[in-house]
Amino acid sequence: MQSPKGLAPLLQKEVKPMMKTNSELANKGIERILELSADAHIRRRGTIKGSPEFHNLTGAIAAYGRTLALLTGLQQWEELRGNERAA
Repeated sequence: MQSPKGLAPLLQKEVKPMMKTNSELANKGIERILELSADAHIRRRGTIKGSPEFHNLTGAIAAYGRTLALLTGLQQWEELRGNERAA
């Protein structure tokens, strides 16, 4: 068994929360949606306008936009709710 002195470096280590906050999750989601949307825009530029692939990518881009609006709206709502609690 180790002495308490031997555990000192372990006990002093900074503890990070295991779960991410809602804001961190939202930021990761927003970042990923932006990446996917950019990729879809790039792919759409390389397709023939009016082709089925062009229309599929257009639909995906629109869906990414709606998802982005939802995530940013939720993020803003959470910030407002947090500000109300602090007041």
